[in-house]
Amino acid sequence: MTETTATRSTTIIGEPEVVEDALRAATDAALTSAQIVADPAWSRLKLAAEALRPMQVHDGSIPNTDDHAAAAGHVAEIAASLRHFAPLIPHDADYLMACAIDFERWADSGFVVPDFYDALDAFHPARERRDGVAHLVVFPMYTQNGSADRLVEAVVFEVIWPDFVAALEAGAYGNALYLGLRFADFTPGYDTNSAVLFPESVAVTPRVPAGAPEGTPAQLPTFTWGAIFADREAARYRRVVRAAAEITKLELPADALELLTDQQLAERTFVMWDMIHDRAHMRGDLPFDPFMIKQRMPFFLYTLEELRCDLTAFREAVALWRADDTDDITRQHARLVQYAVIFDRIFRFAISGTRVRNYDAVGGQLLFAWMHQKGVLHWTDTQLAIDWDAVPDVVVSLSDAINELYWASIDRPKAVHWLKAYELVSGTLTPHPASVWARGLSDEVLAGPLKGYTDLVLDDEFPLSMFYEALTKKMAQVIESTAGITGGDA
Repeated sequence: MTETTATRSTTIIGEPEVVEDALRAATDAALTSAQIVADPAWSRLKLAAEALRPMQVHDGSIPNTDDHAAAAGHVAEIAASLRHFAPLIPHDADYLMACAIDFERWADSGFVVPDFYDALDAFHPARERRDGVAHLVVFPMYTQNGSADRLVEAVVFEVIWPDFVAALEAGAYGNALYLGLRFADFTPGYDTNSAVLFPESVAVTPRVPAGAPEGTPAQLPTFTWGAIFADREAARYRRVVRAAAEITKLELPADALELLTDQQLAERTFVMWDMIHDRAHMRGDLPFDPFMIKQRMPFFLYTLEELRCDLTAFREAVALWRADDTDDITRQHARLVQYAVIFDRIFRFAISGTRVRNYDAVGGQLLFAWMHQKGVLHWTDTQLAIDWDAVPDVVVSLSDAINELYWASIDRPKAVHWLKAYELVSGTLTPHPASVWARGLSDEVLAGPLKGYTDLVLDDEFPLSMFYEALTKKMAQVIESTAGITGGDA
C-alpha cells in the first residue's frame, strides 16, 4: 500500500467563517467515545492489537518469520477498522488514514522496527479542545509506568476541557499542547499505572522534512500535543486519600471532602493542576533545561524539577483563590488544586513505586517533612492534623526555596548546582546513614567527572521515615489496587 492511498474524508472549501462552522459541525457529528467502543469495528481492532503484542519484541519489531502470516492478518484487521472509523471521526480522519497506511507499510517491510512517522505527524488532538470530543488512537508505543516495550497499543478516550480551564488557558496560563483526557477503553499497556499519552513514546524514525535544503539533518515530527488521563489521576487520588485520611484519622475540610465524593469535580481539578504544571517545565529562572534530556544526573534533581512544577501550580492556585476578581468556579477549583497537590504528594507519591531512584517519592517525602518542620502539619497522639490557614504560605515558601536554587544556579557550574540541590533536600530530609554525599564527597571525586558524583548517589538516598514505613504497610494494598483504575471504577 502506498501513501497515495490516503484521502481526506472531509474536504470543505469556502470563506474562513463558513469553513470554521462547517468543521465544527463535522466534529459535532462525530462519534462519542461510548459509540466508538460500542462499534464492533473497535472490538475487532482491539483484539487484533492484543494478538500482535505477544509477537513483538522490545523495539516493536516481529523478528520471528513464523509469526508474519498471522501478524499480517491482524494488521489487515486494524487497517480496515481504521478506515471504517475515519469518516465517523472526521477531526481525526487524516490520522486514521495515515495510521492504516503505516500499519500496512510495516507489514510490507517484514515487520521490522515500526515507523509511524506519518501517522504521528497527522495526529493533532490539541486543535480541537472541547469537552467530550472523542479520539481513537493506535500506535506502536511504550506506556510510561506501564510497558517499556514499544508494543501496539489502542485506546479510546475523550477530552476533558471545562469552560473555566479553557478561559485560564486562553489567558495567563497558555499551554497550547496540553490535553486532559478520560479513558473509554484500552489495550493492556494502559491496564497499568500509566496516565499519560505523549508523542515521544511512539515508534518513529527521524527523517529529513520534505523540501528541506540539502544537508538538513533527519528529525522527528513536530510534537503538537501532550495528554494526561485526568480521570485516572482523580480516581486513584480519591481512593488513596480516602484510605489515608481514615488510617491517619485526618479530619478533612468540607471542600476537600468534595474531591473524594465527586469524580467529575476531581477530574476538572486535576486538569487545572496538570495544565499549569506542564507549562512550568520551561518557564521561570531555569539553569538551562532542568531535565537536560537523556543526560544522567542524580535522581534528586528530577525530584526538585517535578516538585517545582507542582508547587508552581499550587502557588498559582493560591493566587487565583485569593484574587478578588476570580470567578466562583475558578476560585473553587483553585482551592481544590491546593488540596490535590498536597494530598497526592504526601499520601500517594511518597509511598508508590520502588525505592530505587524514586524521585517522585522523594518529592512527596520532602513536602511532608517541610510542612511538619514548619509547624503546619502535626502527627500527635497518632492522629494527623493540618493547620489549613497557614498551609498556603508555608508550601509557597518551599516553592520559593526551589526557585531561589534555580535562579542562583544560572551562575554556577553544574557540579555546584548538584551540590546545592542536595543541600536543599538534605536540609529537610534525613539522608541514608551510609550516604557518601551526606558525609561529603572526596576531593578526588569533586575534581573528577560528573559521572563520579552520580555513581555515589544511593538508590535510596533518602529513605522513608518511620511515619512513612508504618503508613506504607497499611496502604500498600490500596496503592496496588489503583493500577488500571479509571473514572468509572472510583
